[in-house]
Amino acid sequence: MDITKRTVLIVGGTSGIGHGLARRFADAGSTVIVGGRNTERVEGLETVAIDVADPASIDRARDEVLAAHPDLDLVVTMSGVMILEDLRDPAHIEQAETTITVNLLGTIRVLDAFTPHLIDQRRGDFITVTSGIAFMPFPLMATYGASKAAVHAYSVSLRAHLAGTGVGVTELVPPAVATAGQEKVNPNALPLDAFLDEVLGLLAQTPTPNEIVVERAQALRWAERDGTYAQLLEQRSQSLNTLPGR
Repeated sequence: MDITKRTVLIVGGTSGIGHGLARRFADAGSTVIVGGRNTERVEGLETVAIDVADPASIDRARDEVLAAHPDLDLVVTMSGVMILEDLRDPAHIEQAETTITVNLLGTIRVLDAFTPHLIDQRRGDFITVTSGIAFMPFPLMATYGASKAAVHAYSVSLRAHLAGTGVGVTELVPPAVATAGQEKVNPNALPLDAFLDEVLGLLAQTPTPNEIVVERAQALRWAERDGTYAQLLEQRSQSLNTLPGR
C-alpha cells in the first residue's frame, strides 16, 4: 500500500496508535484528517469531530470531510474502548453494551458511511483495527476480545464484498502497545515507535497483506495453529485473580 500522497481519514486518531499513524502518514506526504471526540488534543493536523456511538455524528463528519476532500481514498477506523469486566456480575452488561457500540457498531457505521464514496471512485482502501486479543482472549476483557473478533470476521466479509471494486480492506492486528497507560500495567508492551516502524514496513509490501501482524502479535494470532492456545489462555486467565472476591 502506498501511503504517500494519499488523502487519509483516521477515525479515532486523537491519541495512541491512531495518532501515531496520523503523524507517520503526514510525514510520508499524505493529507491527513484526524477524527475523534477530543480533537483539541491534535496539533498541526486537520481534524473533524466524530463520535462513532452516534450515527448522526458519523454522517455529519462524512459530509464535512468529503466536501473538503472529495479525493479521500483511505479510511482508517481506529475507535475503541477497552473495559475490564467481571462476568459473574450481571451489571457488567453496561460495559459490554458500551464496548459493542463503540468497537463493533462504530466500526461498521464508519465503513458504511464511506463505502459508497470509495466504490464510486473505484479506488481506495479501508484499514480496520482489531487486536491480538481477537484471536487469543484475555478473559478480564471478555467483550473487548469478542468485539475485536467480530471486527476481524466483518473485515474478511467486507473484503469479499468489495472484490473487483478497486477498494481494498486491510486489517491491523496490534499486540499490547505502550499507549494509553499500557506501559504502566504491561511492561512487555511494545513501544509505539517500534510498532509503527514494523507496521509501515508491512504495509509497504506488494501486494498489501490482508492482515498486518507484527512479530509481537504473531504468537497470539496463530496460537491455535501452533498448538499453544490452551497454555496461553491459562496464563492469560491468571488476570482474573485481580477481581474482587477471587
